[in-house]
Amino acid sequence: MFTGIIETTGVIEIADPSPTNLRLTINAPKLGLHQVGLGDSIAVNGCCLTVVAKTADTFSVDVSNASLALTSGFPQGAVVNLEKSLRFGDRLGGHLVSGHVDGVGTVSQMEDLGASWRLVIEAPHDLAKFVARKGSITVNGVSLTVNQICDNPSGSCCFEINIIPHTYQVTSIRGLRSGSKVNLEVDLLARYVERLMQHSVKS
Repeated sequence: MFTGIIETTGVIEIADPSPTNLRLTINAPKLGLHQVGLGDSIAVNGCCLTVVAKTADTFSVDVSNASLALTSGFPQGAVVNLEKSLRFGDRLGGHLVSGHVDGVGTVSQMEDLGASWRLVIEAPHDLAKFVARKGSITVNGVSLTVNQICDNPSGSCCFEINIIPHTYQVTSIRGLRSGSKVNLEVDLLARYVERLMQHSVKS
């Protein structure tokens, strides 16, 4: 589990594809890798991945083809958001995040408002029903609050988020532009509500 509060960013030094996965080696000297062991989980742009190798400043993870089909943002040289997994007793500053990315959204606007930034993202049809005004959503691993939402005739939706200067400065969100692809994870509670409703209908 994670909180969506990014600890630092890293840079993908190596993106090595194979028939079954993509191995990433990420340079992250500020992540505190002395606290990380082989087999530990780290959220990389919101995707929960397992550490398979590490040095003092880098760690390596394997991204399966199944994960690659639901995610974006792992080319060599990319800046990625990083968060170590939550420990019992840690402060929960964002919201409960599983690190299981639900799909990819597309940035339609990134507007500098002077004291903050207005970020508008289009969520695909399958995820639109889970996005709610004042609800939580994870964008590239960052816990954010939906300010406004607009449903599109196609079944997708556009939702608006306000980005404060701290979040802009310490995460890879500062690099987003119109057309950028982002990893989205909807709120855990929304998933369970949908499942309960489906079960109730069948009963």
